[in-house]
Amino acid sequence: MAPRAAIALLTDRRYTATEAAAGDWYLGNILADDRLLAAALAARGLASVRLDWADEQIDWGAFRAVVFRTTWDYYDRQKEFTAWLDRVEPMARLINDAATVRWNLDKHYLADLAARGVPVVPTRFLERGTTAGLAGILAAEGWREGVVKPAVSGGARHTHRFDAAGAACLEGIINPLLAGEAFLVQPFEPDIVTHGEDTLVIVGGRFTHALTKRAKPGDFRVQDDHGGTVHPCTPTAAQIHLAEAAMAACESPPAYGRVDLVRRADGAWAVMELELIEPELWLRRHPAAAAALAEAIVGRLP
Repeated sequence: MAPRAAIALLTDRRYTATEAAAGDWYLGNILADDRLLAAALAARGLASVRLDWADEQIDWGAFRAVVFRTTWDYYDRQKEFTAWLDRVEPMARLINDAATVRWNLDKHYLADLAARGVPVVPTRFLERGTTAGLAGILAAEGWREGVVKPAVSGGARHTHRFDAAGAACLEGIINPLLAGEAFLVQPFEPDIVTHGEDTLVIVGGRFTHALTKRAKPGDFRVQDDHGGTVHPCTPTAAQIHLAEAAMAACESPPAYGRVDLVRRADGAWAVMELELIEPELWLRRHPAAAAALAEAIVGRLP
C-alpha cells in the first residue's frame, strides 16, 4: 500500500474505527488521544493514519515512521508480534525502536533496572518449566502478602494477590501456566489500595504529566478493565527524578513512555513497571503533551 500519510499510528484490529459508537467510552478515549497527536503532527507538516499493526496488506516501509500507540493485543499474540517486529524493523523507523520494544516485552527488564541502580519493587522470577513455591517465597522474603503475574502480560492478565494461607490453592492455577510462560512474584504494597499507583509520562526524557490510578473498592487492580479509575496527580520532585532516571537507564533512550510508581512501606517510591510499547498516555487530560510527543517523533525521523 502506498500511504497518503507520513506517520503510521499503530493500534490493533479492535480499535481501527474512526468513530466510537454511543456509549463506547473505551474507544472514545483512544480516539481522543490519537486525534490530539494527529493534530500535533499535522501542525508540524506530518499527516498520520491509524492502522492495525497486524494488517498484512500494509507496506510499512512507505512511512517515514511507525509509532506504537494502542497495540493492546501484543501479549496475547506474542509470537506473531515478535515476528512482525523482525520483519518490519529493517524497513521502517519504529518509535519506540525495536530493541526497546523487545526488551520491554518481558518484565525481566526489572532485573536490568535494579542492576543499574533504579529502585524497583523487589521481584522474584518463576521461570518457565518450574513450579511456583509461593508460600516459600513469602517466607524467604519476609513478605506478608504477594502478587504473582506473568512476565509477559497486560491488563492484569493472570494477576493474583495472595498470602501464605492461599498460596497452595493459587499454585493449582499458576503451576499449569508455568509450563508455557514465566511469572514473577512481588510483595503486595498496601499503598496500592490506600493511595493508588502514580503514573508519570516521560517524553523525550522529560516529565510531562502524571495521574493516579486507583482500584475499585475491594480490588487491587488499577486497570480500567477491572473498574479502576484515574485521578489528577501532582508528583513530588523525587518521583519525577525517579521516573526520568528509570527512562535514562534504558539501553536506548525511549522517545516516550510511562513509569508506574508505587510507594513502599518505608515511604520510598519504587518502579512497578515501565510502559514503553503501547502506554496509555492520557493526552486528553494534558493536551500539551501531544505537542511534546509530536516533537519527539519529529526528532526520530530519518
